Amino acid sequence: MGNTIIGIDLGTSTTEAAVYRNGKTEMIPNPAGEIVTPSVVGINDDGNWVVGERAKAQLLLSPEKTAMEIKRKTGTGEMIRLGDMDYSPLELSAKLLEYVRTYASSYLKEEISRAVISVPAYFNDIQRQETVRAGELAGFQVERILNEPTSAAMSYGIDHMEEESHILVYDLGGGTFDVTLLEMFDGVLEAKASSGDNQLGGKDFDACLIDCFVKEFQKKYNVDLRKDPYACVRLKEEAEKCKMALSEEEEYHVLLPALAVKNGTPLELDLVITVSLFEQMTEHLVKRTHTPIEVVLSDSGLSAEEIDRVILVGGSTRMPMIEKDIQEYLGIVPERAVNPDYAVSEGAAVQAAIIEGKILPEEGLLMTDVNPFTLGIRVFDGMSSRRMSVVIPRNVTIPARREETYSTSSNYQTEAKIEVYQGESDWVDSNHYLGEFTMKGIPPRPAHEEKLLVTFSYDLNGILDVRAKIVSTGKDASIRIEMQKGPRIEEMPDIENWKESPVADRYRMTIRRAERILEKAQDTEKTEYRNLERAVRNLKQAIVMENDGEAAELEKDLKQILKMMS
Repeated sequence: MGNTIIGIDLGTSTTEAAVYRNGKTEMIPNPAGEIVTPSVVGINDDGNWVVGERAKAQLLLSPEKTAMEIKRKTGTGEMIRLGDMDYSPLELSAKLLEYVRTYASSYLKEEISRAVISVPAYFNDIQRQETVRAGELAGFQVERILNEPTSAAMSYGIDHMEEESHILVYDLGGGTFDVTLLEMFDGVLEAKASSGDNQLGGKDFDACLIDCFVKEFQKKYNVDLRKDPYACVRLKEEAEKCKMALSEEEEYHVLLPALAVKNGTPLELDLVITVSLFEQMTEHLVKRTHTPIEVVLSDSGLSAEEIDRVILVGGSTRMPMIEKDIQEYLGIVPERAVNPDYAVSEGAAVQAAIIEGKILPEEGLLMTDVNPFTLGIRVFDGMSSRRMSVVIPRNVTIPARREETYSTSSNYQTEAKIEVYQGESDWVDSNHYLGEFTMKGIPPRPAHEEKLLVTFSYDLNGILDVRAKIVSTGKDASIRIEMQKGPRIEEMPDIENWKESPVADRYRMTIRRAERILEKAQDTEKTEYRNLERAVRNLKQAIVMENDGEAAELEKDLKQILKMMS
């Protein structure tokens, strides 16, 4: 395994990779010699995978076999159909990352199997877990998941070590929007607060233009273009061209001949879109950026007047209306102090270099981050057992350690289940479940007389330790939740006798298939075999613990690895 760690910006529209060497960041070109790789994955007519430029090129001819904007479906559980098969966003993201690993290895002339991958700051734990799993399926050891605005700030900060300022990173990409407020001082880059909108990006501005095109065509010809997948692809391409052109020109002439056919007659789309019209139809999208900014200012305790600079990140910030809105809303002229397309991957490469030791602590940035979501446990409040009690609020600087004391809720209770959740709702049903454990051995006494001290410890590597202690006896129990990889009980069961579990039978065939591959492997130290071995072990552990739900999910992961290796 090579020691070089690369930084990857896995974006909604495009993906970029960078490496830190010879004292600076360097973008890694793909086989076409391009820095920017379209985040598009497809299957060609021969049944082979196509990724990046080749996949984008086939989008017009085979839209039913091609997927784009995969990142938006991460963590949703929604499947994506390519031809006759359904694929998870995780699997398609893995194909994209595998392509990056292949061309990075070729360019750097060594096997690349370690990476820092960026994600939107407002990605929840499920979305982060899927990103890590996609990286592992692609053959990467994912060293760190890094928030995109923090990554961009690192790209800026590495060249401005002496600066002392409050920086607002405004990151509007193809599919997501993030805003993070950071403080720089004495080589320290400290995140104060993050917020965002995972369903707001350049694609939504494109969608407004597409709606306009469709309505004009319907009005003129009484033909609904949305029923034609080939027409939809052409509309999308034209919307992107129109959006980009309006960043430079006052108007754009849309002309798409033979877009549809009615009664044997080819029909064309012919209209002019002005900057004024474009700004009017997307005004509601621009205003949606204000709420996350307000959250960040409120959570950080800073006012707009205390912000020293606003740094624009993400290709969608090239639209002049964005700069104009920021200036009007915050009273600050935003800066293009970093390359909006490359800054995130460059910052990830800086973080990779720090992990590698290429940038020594005394020479580089010291970075702190925040947890973007509230963390807590399920409690009974006297009326309902669906309440979430907050232990670590959102936007607390990590590493963080917080304690809360709870009492038993029923008479002579001898155990308590500690369920851990992430989210902003007062109700656990609306938040994300992270894991659980049972605290046994509570002395049987009347309700409320026994106390449990619950401690959350959350570190920079995204690991949450949750510990519960019976105050009267000192007995404790705990769970470690790797926020990038999912829950893991500290004392793992013996998996040698996994076949004796009552839930084992349904998983025997999948495990046996994987074990046959491992038995035939000549070099089990290769990343793909280590990932396969780990997946088998995790599945056996869930089977031994008779956790059928978790086992079913882990079997899906194992099957995806097997499919990737076939």
